[in-house]
Amino acid sequence: MQQEIRPLLAMDIIEQLHRQFALLSGGRGKDGAPIITFPEYSGFSEVPEEDFHNVVTYLTSIPSLDAASIGFIIIIDRRKDKWSSVKASLSRIAGAFPGNLQLVLVLRPTRFFQRAIADIGIKLHKDDFKMKIVMLNSLTDLQGYVEKGQLTRELGGNLEYCHSQWIHHRTAIENFAMTVKTTAQMLQRFGTDLAETELPNDVQCTKDLLTAHTDKHGNLKDELKLGLKQGTTLLGCIKEQAAKSENHKLNPDEMENQTTVERLLAQLDETENAFEQFWCKHHLKLEQCLQLRHFEQDFREVKVSLDSLRESLTSLSVIEDCLARVEHLLKELKTLEEKAQPTLEKAQLHALHGDQLIQSNHYAVDSIRPKCVELRRVCDDFSNVAKEKTDVLSKSLQIHMGIEKVNQWCESGIYLLASQAVDKCQSQEGAESALTDIQGFLVSAEKNQLTELRNLHNQYEVLLSEDIKTSVLKALKRLEDVQEMFEKRQISLKRLSAKQTRPVQPVAPRPESSPKRPPLKNPTRTTGNQQPLARRVSDNSNSSKQPAEADPNKKKIIRKARGGIKIEVMHEESQGGSTHVVLTNETEESLSNRRRSNISNQCVR
Repeated sequence: MQQEIRPLLAMDIIEQLHRQFALLSGGRGKDGAPIITFPEYSGFSEVPEEDFHNVVTYLTSIPSLDAASIGFIIIIDRRKDKWSSVKASLSRIAGAFPGNLQLVLVLRPTRFFQRAIADIGIKLHKDDFKMKIVMLNSLTDLQGYVEKGQLTRELGGNLEYCHSQWIHHRTAIENFAMTVKTTAQMLQRFGTDLAETELPNDVQCTKDLLTAHTDKHGNLKDELKLGLKQGTTLLGCIKEQAAKSENHKLNPDEMENQTTVERLLAQLDETENAFEQFWCKHHLKLEQCLQLRHFEQDFREVKVSLDSLRESLTSLSVIEDCLARVEHLLKELKTLEEKAQPTLEKAQLHALHGDQLIQSNHYAVDSIRPKCVELRRVCDDFSNVAKEKTDVLSKSLQIHMGIEKVNQWCESGIYLLASQAVDKCQSQEGAESALTDIQGFLVSAEKNQLTELRNLHNQYEVLLSEDIKTSVLKALKRLEDVQEMFEKRQISLKRLSAKQTRPVQPVAPRPESSPKRPPLKNPTRTTGNQQPLARRVSDNSNSSKQPAEADPNKKKIIRKARGGIKIEVMHEESQGGSTHVVLTNETEESLSNRRRSNISNQCVR
């Protein structure tokens, strides 16, 4: 690798500078050319060539490029020296001066003999030096070429110059320049590292990276603050020279030093601003990365919980064949929904947080948006499935409750039919009472909306399982059967409760029978399908001759007809001799036939 060429600094030749065999006082020629002064120095000839070259090279590098391009003016003060020293100085300058040389002003030796030698020597060797040389006899002659204000006090001028202070300023400026350069390089390297950093994939690593970069940024900020403080202090020291008196002005070199420090401060400030802009972007990206990793981690946790809830919901059956099981499933479903509510709310809040990240111009919008959509979709799916299952179970519950209600009604009806005593229904009052019970029970069917089961079956038929459909149809068939039984019983009871008024028939008087002859008995008549009926006619005119009975007004004859049917015939010997017939253990059809037979017999008689 090519080694970086570093410019020569004051610290590199600090010892040589302190020897003061060459000075850059800050004076300028009439055309603005920088002035380098070689003051009287007894050991000038003993200065090593390298030291001389380094010092002269350093001094020529200080003025600005514009000033250096004009050309340097060299003043050689050899008033107390010999011609040999003047010649040696001129030879060194001619052979090793690195800059553009405009003019060499030599203050010749003041002693007469050395001055004469110098005059002769300069005439003889002038062409050898290949530079413009002016031999001066006094400081007054020097002021003819350089203004007094651009000369130091040693040269008869009034230019303020302190060599130790000059060295201090130079080293401080160069140190500050090095600080600015080093800081800029550190910022550049750090910026490169930041730009090449791969973002971590987990929360902890992202936190660690953010902490490390933030600490590094803080250290660099401290370096920047120190550099700014250093440059500000140096600039104040330079300006302090001009504040010593109202008439004092900074010389051109001091002005250049001030300009240099101000330029370095501006450079440092620009570097800081540029770095801060980059750091803000990088820091924002790290924070957004940490937000993204938190979002992804929470998303995974919520997604696992939602998947578990959805699996539990999916495994919950909605096909059951009993009321208790449906009620249990509804309870389980409600419990599951209550258990899922916090997770669903957390998922919705997490999706809302993702929306906020998107609205804040997050760099990972393409990764966040699908996750928000997925969370809302899973929540909606869970809610929809839960709602559908609740709806199905609720409808199933209605069906089962309808079946249960029908079955209970049918069982109660059958019990009612079975509990009605047959003998009590033979009387008119008993039949009417039973009929009232039957009609009331039929009204309860309407109140209980038993027919709603058929409507529910028709309405929810698509959702019902085959087992439930079969149970519904069985319940409906049983309902129809029981209702038919009630209708038949109702018809029977209505017939029995109706008043059966027998017509009044004329009867011929019978001759008195002998006391020894038993009374004649009426023959039993049988016509067609009529059942034989025992009958006794009571004659009012012969009532006094009849033997005494337990009840003189009533006489009961009990006979059995074919088919084992018990018939009771009650006669009342009152006006018209009406007869009440009570039938038991007979069907409605036999009852009707017997009534028709009875009427026919009476008409025949």
